[in-house]
Amino acid sequence: MLCRLASAGRSGAKLTAPLGCLVLRQKHTLPDLPYDYGALEPHINAEIMQLHHSKHHATYVNNLNVAEEKYKEALAKGDITAQVSLQPALKFNGGGHINHTIFWTNLSPDGGGEPKGELMEAIKRDFGSFANFKEKLTAVSVGVQGSGWGWLGYNKEQGRLQIAACANQDPLQGTTGLIPLLGIDVWEHAYYLQYKNVRPDYLKAIWNVINWENVSSRYSTCKK
Repeated sequence: MLCRLASAGRSGAKLTAPLGCLVLRQKHTLPDLPYDYGALEPHINAEIMQLHHSKHHATYVNNLNVAEEKYKEALAKGDITAQVSLQPALKFNGGGHINHTIFWTNLSPDGGGEPKGELMEAIKRDFGSFANFKEKLTAVSVGVQGSGWGWLGYNKEQGRLQIAACANQDPLQGTTGLIPLLGIDVWEHAYYLQYKNVRPDYLKAIWNVINWENVSSRYSTCKK
């Protein structure tokens, strides 16, 4: 949806197609978690997971639906000023929905350890070793100023893995072009109730629940 919205407004002719898409679209909904709130303990406790999923992610979903409804109205009126003014809300809430939907599947009570197969081969090729990759992604995630995300992405043009950080809820692909494989949420709401302000402890713990099967599947898919 965000990619289509970004193209709207360049000309009157191009406003019609996104409008049709918005009129016909279904509202975004909060995805179910593939595990119980307490399933990632002791690494991420149940209270954090419940608040993170049912409150924070749900708020992004609700606000995204509101922003898209307003955008639909602005398109119908041909109000380009309103369309432009809604872009920050679409980016923030749309990014929050995209990022968290990936994040939940990147985690698993059966996670941890190291990846296998072609993902591990790619990590060794692009970072030298899994230990070096883990150290770099951790450092980038620790170093995010304020709120944001640390990411492992795939650079399709260069055919290689790449580490990046995104501020706030900026979606990785929409802002960098990298295809998201593994995202680590470093907003304080993701860890503060358990780890207080010690972000490095949270990042050390989260490696115990990384769902490498999911990350590997994403890698295989984006290479096709």
